[in-house]
Amino acid sequence: MKANDKLELSMRTTTSSDYQTGMLPRRGALRFVLLVGVLSFFADFTYEGSRSIAGPYLASLGVGATLLGVIVGLGELLGYGLRVVSGRFADATGWLWPTTIVGYTVQMCAVPLLALTHEWRSAAFLIVLERVGKAIRNPPRDVMLSHAGEQLGGYGWAFGIHEALDQFGAMFGPMVMAIVLAAHNDYRLAFATLAIPAAVNLVCVLFARITYPNPERFAESAAPAPAQGRLPLAFWLYLAAAGLVAAGFADYPLIAFHFAQTGLLTPHWVPMLYVIAMASSGGASLLFGRLFDRYGFRVIVWLAALTWLYAPLVWLGGVQAAVVGAVLWGIGIGVHESVIPAAVAPLVDRRRRAFAYGLFTAGYGICWFLGSMVIGWAYDRHVAWTVLFCVLTQVLAIPIFIAAASRMQRSPADVD
Repeated sequence: MKANDKLELSMRTTTSSDYQTGMLPRRGALRFVLLVGVLSFFADFTYEGSRSIAGPYLASLGVGATLLGVIVGLGELLGYGLRVVSGRFADATGWLWPTTIVGYTVQMCAVPLLALTHEWRSAAFLIVLERVGKAIRNPPRDVMLSHAGEQLGGYGWAFGIHEALDQFGAMFGPMVMAIVLAAHNDYRLAFATLAIPAAVNLVCVLFARITYPNPERFAESAAPAPAQGRLPLAFWLYLAAAGLVAAGFADYPLIAFHFAQTGLLTPHWVPMLYVIAMASSGGASLLFGRLFDRYGFRVIVWLAALTWLYAPLVWLGGVQAAVVGAVLWGIGIGVHESVIPAAVAPLVDRRRRAFAYGLFTAGYGICWFLGSMVIGWAYDRHVAWTVLFCVLTQVLAIPIFIAAASRMQRSPADVD
């Protein structure tokens, strides 16, 4: 690069610094990621606290394993499937923040309203509605994070920092639920308590919107985006493997239902195990996000070869095995919430990124829905069938992940 080109690049980088604070782009991008992480901390505090007790709560209202699997699976289906609509809408309009704000508002209002329910239908509606709110806000939020990641020089690091804060919120929410249930044994009081972090989240969202109204500017001085074109073959292989993982990765309400039905854990210890899982998830997000930036797609393959062990430990083991299984389950969740979206970002044009995120997570959610129904149905027959299904889907994903990794290494920008 010539000296005048370097000077021009330096001037362009400096003049595209954070328009609100005057900080250099990298510093502003880091602060943006941390700010979004804080609002996600309170979001996960709210909805993961709810999800940690949703299974036993629905069971107390007379819901069986099969119906629980349908409810949870439907929530995941809409929670992922509607992201195609949300992502395409955000791409078409450029309304990243408005779409994100609507999603957070729907989600944060649905959770505390569970305190007013007295029968399973209204509770199920709100549980599904919470997932719909997440579907609305996730694609545009992830796009904003990817812009900041370009400025930080690593998608994995940006998503890893965010997911770590996100999962630490998911750790504290269930912990509070455990304390409330241990003291009062009242599910509705526990849900009402979550109105506090929900309100804090909405305040943080508005503050982030005011402070960084146009986070896409972080990408203006970063490397050029890939040329527009069809999605690469690696993307579709990646989606197929992730879909298998999603199908066999049981949602925690189903696992909590198992603990309640077998009496393996007392009611207030069920959310505490979720706390352990979320602590593992947060740490894994930081560690493996950084490793992804260094070693690439191989990190996902390594983890897929490890996390399938959660199933026999959780479904068949005693208390100690359940703890180890919860740790592995939490690591898997952390990776799928941080490293997997980080790997999608560099594959597509910035102008199509929200749609790509929406499409990817829609396929992931459909597989999660179908898998949840199968897991619930299998559990009603025999727990061994549940374990077999969970293990088989995870193991089958490994060679497809390897094929996707090989394709990305040979020709990361190749298209169908």
